[in-house]
Amino acid sequence: MDRDVRRVASRLISVATGSMDEKTDWEVHVIYAPTEKNAFVLPGGKIFVFSGLLDVTKDDAGLATVLSHEIAHQMARHSAEKLSQANLLGVLYLVASLFVDPSYLQFGRAMSSLLLELPNSRQCEQEADQLGLYLMAKACYDPAQAVALWQRMKAAEMASPPQFLNTHPSTDSRIENIRALVPQANMKREAANCPNQDLTRSFFDSFSPNTVY
Repeated sequence: MDRDVRRVASRLISVATGSMDEKTDWEVHVIYAPTEKNAFVLPGGKIFVFSGLLDVTKDDAGLATVLSHEIAHQMARHSAEKLSQANLLGVLYLVASLFVDPSYLQFGRAMSSLLLELPNSRQCEQEADQLGLYLMAKACYDPAQAVALWQRMKAAEMASPPQFLNTHPSTDSRIENIRALVPQANMKREAANCPNQDLTRSFFDSFSPNTVY
């Protein structure tokens, strides 16, 4: 389990490293939590994958979809942006508390979350989806499998809040956005001179245990 995650992550990181201006000390950690279907990245390239997610990823392409998304967050410095935004809002609330009734301040905090923080988080997620899709394509994974992964994720997820109250795009919206990007991702895969999948599959199929010589 750990070895599979690190093997796929290593292939993606080798491609991502060539696209980044600064050095990142990547670390990949697999946390044993069978019921938790999640992954996240911390500033500095610390990626955490919960073992329950592997029931949904199923294969290398599914893993690549998730890991490339998290790597893309680091490439775009989304974690650092969120921390900076949180620090700025914290200072503003502290100053405002000196002059404004606390009840109004609570309302203002809720509105800033709804109007500023949540849309920004959704925008970061959409950007990570796009960057991640291109990254997995350059690493020679089939980008169409990202659609399949999110379809499995939709089947596995329980009721979620409306998209405008969620830090992530709705899964249906995410699937449609990714599907629209697949042709561009395929072009990047072709530009990376990846081996032809059909030929590779035919070669290995010729050594199937059921083959009669």
